[in-house]
Amino acid sequence: MNSVSGSVGADLRALRKSRAITLSDLAATLGRSVGWISQVERGISEPSISDLRKFAKVFDVSVSFFFRNDDAPAEERDYVVRASNRRSLGNPSAGLIEELLSPDIGGAFEMVRSTFAPGAELTEPQTRETEESGFIVSGTLDLWINDRKFRLEAGDSFRFRHESYRWKNPGTVETIAIWTIAPPVY
Repeated sequence: MNSVSGSVGADLRALRKSRAITLSDLAATLGRSVGWISQVERGISEPSISDLRKFAKVFDVSVSFFFRNDDAPAEERDYVVRASNRRSLGNPSAGLIEELLSPDIGGAFEMVRSTFAPGAELTEPQTRETEESGFIVSGTLDLWINDRKFRLEAGDSFRFRHESYRWKNPGTVETIAIWTIAPPVY
């Protein structure tokens, strides 16, 4: 059974810090006090489902991101993520569905499974203070790093650091990539 985990506060804190959002800015955006958000991050207060929806919107993650499988054997928690229990990330309406493969976002890096819909495209270049690498499992992905375009096919891999990037799935089938990001951004 899925339930809000005691680590939701740690996840919220990691999301906030990875996006360089201050407690004050988050409090203003959510219409909550800095003290309450601090208590949630420290596990002292538990947010309601309504609060989780607001956090999810601010951080562009699904509400299910904050739920974990409490039925997992205790020895697997914090170590293993079963395929049926991955947490969804990102924005499916933009043609990209991402699933967190790492047990949480509190480590030095995160690993995600990215599924790019046919024709999906990130049109505006992004630059993050991260080092990122990936492996194309299936399909084709056009990846621009700075102004250089690379066409990646199944079995190809890539890496970039603090550089502008954008992507497009030029194909007619989904493209699946395993993407590693350090430090975590979700």
